[in-house]
Amino acid sequence: MSAERPSLPPVRLNSEAELARDALAAPLLVRAVRLARWAGPDTRVGAGGELVEAQLPAAAEHLGLAADEDGAAYASEAWRLAVDTGLLDVTDPEEEDAEGTASAGENLALLTGGSPQDVLSIWLDGLDAVHADATAPVLDDFTDLVGEDGSIDFDALDWDPEAEAEFLDGVLGNLYLLTLADNGAGEGPVPLPALAASMIVPDDMGEPTDDILEQVSEAMMRLDDQFRLLEPIGIVEYRPVDEALMVEEGEAPVDAVGGDEDDVTRYGMVKLTPLGLYGVRARMLEAGVDAPAVGDLADKGADALLDGIALYPESTARAEVKLWLAGYADGAVSAAAELLAAARGTDEGGPLRRLHCQQALALAGPEAEPAVRAVLGDRELGGLARVWLAEHGAADVPAPPEDMIFWLAIDTIAAHLDADGELDELQGLIEGLSSQHSGFFDEVWRVDHPATADVLEAMGRLHSDKKAAKEARKAAFKARSRAGG
Repeated sequence: MSAERPSLPPVRLNSEAELARDALAAPLLVRAVRLARWAGPDTRVGAGGELVEAQLPAAAEHLGLAADEDGAAYASEAWRLAVDTGLLDVTDPEEEDAEGTASAGENLALLTGGSPQDVLSIWLDGLDAVHADATAPVLDDFTDLVGEDGSIDFDALDWDPEAEAEFLDGVLGNLYLLTLADNGAGEGPVPLPALAASMIVPDDMGEPTDDILEQVSEAMMRLDDQFRLLEPIGIVEYRPVDEALMVEEGEAPVDAVGGDEDDVTRYGMVKLTPLGLYGVRARMLEAGVDAPAVGDLADKGADALLDGIALYPESTARAEVKLWLAGYADGAVSAAAELLAAARGTDEGGPLRRLHCQQALALAGPEAEPAVRAVLGDRELGGLARVWLAEHGAADVPAPPEDMIFWLAIDTIAAHLDADGELDELQGLIEGLSSQHSGFFDEVWRVDHPATADVLEAMGRLHSDKKAAKEARKAAFKARSRAGG
């Protein structure tokens, strides 16, 4: 390969303004904002910044929640998020048994008066906080962990925070990939069992063992809890596991509980939201993962554009080029001239750059004609220039010299070989180009192109006509001999 394949396909994100609106509408952030505005001089907080228990019923009532245990839990969760995201400033109590106070934080004003980037930055802090909650240990009985001297036996938790965070990030990364699969065709919800299995079942395993299935089941239940926590921050849409399926050991089996056992939706369905795509990508970038997005190259030079889109799917490459052209201040002629200059080169990546240059020029419009005509005499660019002019119905297009026809044929096939396209499409291209000129293989081996021998060998493998395939292999041998290889 002439270009290094990115570790993930490019994602199309909504605009920052749209994402910021989604962030402001996330239920948990909405509740956190309401509590931050509700807090006043009489609001009392504990030593850890939490809202004291006596104030939780009033906080729940302010949020329109019932003043019961669930309402208090929701209010406490929203309060913690307000503190973690800087919507609230809390002061620690001066004495051990005293209570602290709370006041509006600087970030509260940014949510209404700041930029979309400000809003998204605050939301990402909130996502980090919720992610930490989701990977925290599940404590059935906290008192069992407290020793006689009041110390907490963390070893008894059997909890590895890094491993827990890595597992959840791996799940979110797989969900991200599934969302981008087939060029965005995988945007539907994903069954929770499949997502859990993607992290547990080895790729080379045939029929999963009972032990593996038990691990998948345990992972599903853990993920069910985690997605329930993550949904209110707006990162996912989640349909939880049907509670009728969560039978305790020794109780009735699943098929006796009722409902359709084969209905996979009962086992949980999860989907990343547009805001979730943004959030997961932000976490991956912070972790050093190459996670490109359409628009990343809009302010870069033409060389970076052509190299960057070299291995993008066609639709995202087109979207990236459109953004690049739209942001080019000097007009279509200058943009086309820069693209053509960047397409030159005899390195391995040259053919693919020229293919993408040709595709980019198709989006530049007829205004680019002067720049295209300027390279008609260039051996590397003259062929694609003539193709462009012919496609745009231009007059007075000079016929290409024979050596340019052969050079363009080799360059075009080399680009498609490098792009890893569909085999049928590549085979059709090879057979079409070789049939356009009588005695093609008698002449083409002389082409002074660095990919000539490799292209002819590929033609020998892929051509469906046995006689033509044999001629291609002979021509490849001659080309190698001519090049001294």
